[in-house]
Amino acid sequence: MMETNDPVGKPTKERAGAAPPSIVLVKPQLGENIGFAARAMGNFGLHDLRLVAPRDGWPNEKALAAAAVAEPIASAATVFETLEEALADCNYVAATTARPREMIKPVFSPETASTTLRRRTQSGERCAVMFGGERNGLDNDSIALADAIITAPVDPNFASLSLPQAVLLFSYEWMKSGNPEALGRATTFDGPAREGLATPGTGPASRASLFGLFEHMEGALDDAGFLRPPEKRPTMVRSIRNMFHRMECTEQDVRTWRGIISAFTRRPTSSKG
Repeated sequence: MMETNDPVGKPTKERAGAAPPSIVLVKPQLGENIGFAARAMGNFGLHDLRLVAPRDGWPNEKALAAAAVAEPIASAATVFETLEEALADCNYVAATTARPREMIKPVFSPETASTTLRRRTQSGERCAVMFGGERNGLDNDSIALADAIITAPVDPNFASLSLPQAVLLFSYEWMKSGNPEALGRATTFDGPAREGLATPGTGPASRASLFGLFEHMEGALDDAGFLRPPEKRPTMVRSIRNMFHRMECTEQDVRTWRGIISAFTRRPTSSKG
């Protein structure tokens, strides 16, 4: 086993304003697996652990024992009742799954995902990676909240990874990815040029903003009778939400869309002349 001279419970130093991705465990079952996941995070510079509805409650003595020297990471884990609450402050979210899903989303290997997330965090975005419970992984509604999917290149005849293994694999690739390189051009005002979409005066929308937009839009569509018949509503809602995730909306985009919805749903006033 490799050891490090740095305390495992302390986050790796990153560029100012850049926070490493959060690791979100959705409905984990075994405390030991939570602890082993925390240990994997600590090995590779990740420290923000979020738990959504852990089956055996929290805190969990088995989890803290399994975390070993990474016990500070496990002890500092934040617990949420819903996945939406766990992702509310995030700008970009990736979901891990080994099974093909009928959703139109970018699919990354752990290596490519780590490079993508590092670039985004260095730009000041809050990112997260979701992992499902031990029995069934992430369900479709959880994956629908993500911008991208991470799938590891494993033997198709034995594709299942344990929860700690999956966290370890991503964490290793995160550490290995290093810092992104600039394109070479730099100015006093803009700094180094980088690939991707420039968003002067705004930034990527938080999940809280997007959830508010979804609630606003879906309420208006329900009133208009668009989301019918009832049995097709869940699929239609997921499709609409996935479409907005692919847009990578900014905060200004969300404000504009909410203004558009309000304008369409506002009752016209009659004028008498």
